[in-house]
Amino acid sequence: MNTNGWKPAFDAVLDGVTAGAQANRVPGVVAMVTDRMANVYEGARGVRDLGTEVAMTTDTVFALFSTTKAIGGTAVMQCVEEDLLDLDAPAKEYAPAIGELQVLDGFDADGNPVLRPPKSDITTRQLMLHTAGFGYDFFNANYLKMAEDHGQPSVVTGTMAALKTPLLFDPGEKWEYGTNIDWAGQVVEGIRGKRLSEVLAERVFEPLGITDMAFTRTDDMKARTASIHARGADGSLTPLGFALPDNPEVDMAGHGLYGPVGEYMKFIRMWLNDGLGPNGRVLKPETVEQAVRNGLQPHQKVVMLPGVIPSLSNDAEFFPGLKKSWSYSFMVNDEDAPTGRPAGAIGWAGLANLFYWIDRQNGFGGFWATQILPFGDPVSFGAYLDFETVFYRNLRGS
Repeated sequence: MNTNGWKPAFDAVLDGVTAGAQANRVPGVVAMVTDRMANVYEGARGVRDLGTEVAMTTDTVFALFSTTKAIGGTAVMQCVEEDLLDLDAPAKEYAPAIGELQVLDGFDADGNPVLRPPKSDITTRQLMLHTAGFGYDFFNANYLKMAEDHGQPSVVTGTMAALKTPLLFDPGEKWEYGTNIDWAGQVVEGIRGKRLSEVLAERVFEPLGITDMAFTRTDDMKARTASIHARGADGSLTPLGFALPDNPEVDMAGHGLYGPVGEYMKFIRMWLNDGLGPNGRVLKPETVEQAVRNGLQPHQKVVMLPGVIPSLSNDAEFFPGLKKSWSYSFMVNDEDAPTGRPAGAIGWAGLANLFYWIDRQNGFGGFWATQILPFGDPVSFGAYLDFETVFYRNLRGS
């Protein structure tokens, strides 16, 4: 398929979102599209930092936030393939600390947490599907109260204490997006007897040819890292000077990786190629098929993410009004999306307004990377949806 004619349409989206007044733009963006063989579009516009005005480039390093989750989930599925992990066994068999956690049943008259044992053990399947009972303080008011009144550390500290939160409900009761995949990473570490960073380097990155992605940045990666900016109420953008910790206590499978978009595209291509990378196989085809299908029960629904901490997230939802489900570990759109994304495609996002999709049916995937808080930024999110829409218009036109 000749995709050379698509470039001007993609460029126009990137140009449009990095021009004009701050309130209507992003500081900088990198966006790419790949087919099963190679990238068919690479674009970079704007700057890495509004203070320094250093240009955004395709090798810019991003805090990948929750786009890390699918990579961590891949390491989990490798353990399943090798019969080292029973997804329905208690997760505490592999990560004992998760067995110590209790359910938060609200707060007493003095504001202290009311805790009780869970009715059942957490399983790794529940962790992969976000049904284990964990949340995030920026999406859940009870976790926010635990943070503000009881010192629960933020997950971005990269500490084990940040993971040892109470459960918000009994395992399996419903779907809620949270620190589940961070715990799944602890399951992998318990099985492999190694840090997750080592596991990913050996079993995911090497067969995919990924050399520029890590939980701890090299000096060269630091020099190429885009700054995270805050969007003010008036639309203005301010560099925050915030970064996820290098050398974290815990390699956070749910959000901790840094890397350029081009490296992530290698991961997307693996899913387009039934688990095969340029240097070897990452997953078996049958595992890929298992991993991209809905795993939720009928009573477990993917719902809107409420922005409980306005500086970190707006209320956010992909394709409101359309049915979505969850796999291991992606969102699945169960109906054709307004952008043109077909039913059954997978994708997700990262807190600083990074978005990707993987369309195995048509053999394409894309990634849109900015570094802006709060999540669900109307300018970046809206432009990403425009980018995806342009892709499908061109695909159909070709």
